[in-house]
Amino acid sequence: MSGEKKVIQRLIRQALKLGADQAEAWLERGRNGSVRVRDGEVEELTESTAKGVGLRVFVRGRLGFAYGSDFGNAALDALAGRAVALAEASAKHRHHGLPPAEELRGHARVKGLFDKDIAALAPDWKLKTALEVEKAGRAYDPRVSNFRSVGAGESVHEVHLATSEGFTGSYEGTYAFLFAVPVASENGELQTSYWSDSKRFLADLDSPEAIGREAARRAARMLGARKVPSQKVPVIFDPLMAASFVNAIAGAANGESIERGASIFVGRQGERLAGEHVTIVDDGLLERGLGSAPFDGEGVPTRRSPILSQGVLEGFLYDSFTARKARTRSTGNAARGYSSLPSIGTHNLYLEPGTESPESLIAGVKNGFYVTSMLGQGADLVTGDYSRGANGLWIEDGELGHPVQEVTVAGNLLQMLRDVDAVGSDLQFRGGTGAPTLRFRELTVAGS
Repeated sequence: MSGEKKVIQRLIRQALKLGADQAEAWLERGRNGSVRVRDGEVEELTESTAKGVGLRVFVRGRLGFAYGSDFGNAALDALAGRAVALAEASAKHRHHGLPPAEELRGHARVKGLFDKDIAALAPDWKLKTALEVEKAGRAYDPRVSNFRSVGAGESVHEVHLATSEGFTGSYEGTYAFLFAVPVASENGELQTSYWSDSKRFLADLDSPEAIGREAARRAARMLGARKVPSQKVPVIFDPLMAASFVNAIAGAANGESIERGASIFVGRQGERLAGEHVTIVDDGLLERGLGSAPFDGEGVPTRRSPILSQGVLEGFLYDSFTARKARTRSTGNAARGYSSLPSIGTHNLYLEPGTESPESLIAGVKNGFYVTSMLGQGADLVTGDYSRGANGLWIEDGELGHPVQEVTVAGNLLQMLRDVDAVGSDLQFRGGTGAPTLRFRELTVAGS
């Protein structure tokens, strides 16, 4: 038995010995490194290794939780004692408890979690790569005068989980990332933008040149931006902004919000809310997905969970606690770290791509707005009201025209779903949520 497994098994045994009815131990170990550069100089450099273990126990329907980073036997026994004591002092809840043994079976093999190339990266990779990003951005356009921040980093980590219900499991993972925040200037005007990429495999990560050039392009094209008159027009979200819309939809499909009646989706399961071209899925099994894993934060097998399937509201996302309250089963969406209790989260959330190119979606608009960045959260998941500050490019006769800033895009999430009239073919993942270009038939653009 590995040292990590001995740690979590000892915690389980000690907690049960002290009177816990159920116990669950989650252990993480890993190393992380990141760098930020500015004007060719290091602004911040971090290298760290971390480890920790969290213990969740239940005593007669009462919850206790404690965590620590000392894996010595005495410290582990003390941690178990704290968790049990906290449980004995807490309030009882009839839905408290670990997932039953039958829900902890059937784990699929998930491909593409660990990349040996990331694990073997030289310590100076981050610095060299970040400097290449900055250099490429400056070379792209002389109006890109500086960068607010440029960075790179990598992570190598492992997870181990054991429960008193008989489950033990572990996996290793990696990821690397690049980002750039350039500033373009002309005639006293300043415009900034952002571009990044994050992947589990180094071979999948955009090149530093590509990140730098795209970041600079997005900043420079906003020079000369102005407001437009308030009007209702077709609106297109680029893939990054479409991903933020998908996140809002997933928030409304959170099982806790559904159970509390605090979601636009309450009572609508099985209804058609969008056209057949709209399918939104959370998939914990996606090969090389940043959020992929064989099991969730409670040991429940991850799976492909459709939220909207060809426009029909198919289901919601649950951990075991909210699933019990809803009289259903967990969807394998418990998210956690060693220092936190499980809560509902997503794995690899995405809008399935369509068949039209983004250029085709733009060409189909005579007068409208192409959104490339937004401010604020903007969505009320109870009422569905949606309002966010937005920047982007005006569409004129099917082509991208002058830049636009300081306007607000407004609508209602349910109506926005109905108004999705085209989905692009350009699905992108630049984090845990992916989306292609997305076009809405009509939204309110509030400007001057």
